Amino acid sequence: MSDILMPKATAVWLVDNTSLSFEQIADFCNLHPLEVRGIADGEVARDIRGADPIGNGQLTREELDKAQANDAYRMKAQVSRHAELLKPQKKAPRYTPVSRRQDRPDAIAWFLRHHPEVTDAQISKILGTTKSTIDQVRQRTHWNAANIKPVDPVTLGLVGQLELDALVKKAAEKKAKDDLKKGILPEDPTLRPASETGVVETPEEDEEKEYRASRAEPKAEDVFGKSTYVADDEDDDED
Repeated sequence: MSDILMPKATAVWLVDNTSLSFEQIADFCNLHPLEVRGIADGEVARDIRGADPIGNGQLTREELDKAQANDAYRMKAQVSRHAELLKPQKKAPRYTPVSRRQDRPDAIAWFLRHHPEVTDAQISKILGTTKSTIDQVRQRTHWNAANIKPVDPVTLGLVGQLELDALVKKAAEKKAKDDLKKGILPEDPTLRPASETGVVETPEEDEEKEYRASRAEPKAEDVFGKSTYVADDEDDDED
């Protein structure tokens, strides 16, 4: 028997609009007969509005007439067109052209090297690959491991840039939340002392220092040269 949409609402309508027995209604709506009796007594589903099973395509008039003419008859539900619309649609697996499938290990290697925060499940979903293949690339046990090199999946044409950016952002935010739960604070090297950051002066900075030193204000000795005057002994005697 097909599952009935809104079984209690359907039972309310059948109780109010037909001469079916409680057992027939209970069997059709997958309810207990006592629950149907409670609906008839106004103790159950008091605020529920009845739903017509004939109008929504779950029951035919012929079935209802047969059941009302014979208490032993059990009605058979129809497959509702509404039920088909309400069924969750499963997303089709990602299709990768045959010509691109050999590029997936390179894309996997790119994720493992540049974005370790992206989980295997996310990589598997976005690339249309399997977790076993990801493990093989990670452990370098893939049959083509010697030729695998990290390549951006966008460059390979496996995913779009917007899709990749959204995935990386989502994975980074999740990792940040997990780190906060563990008490791990994000490191910011700009807030640490220079002695701890290990800043190394570049050749360009050394050249700038030399240039500034050469532009310093010259001394008198640099302009006129050192004095060569020597006092004579005669001058001393005259004094």
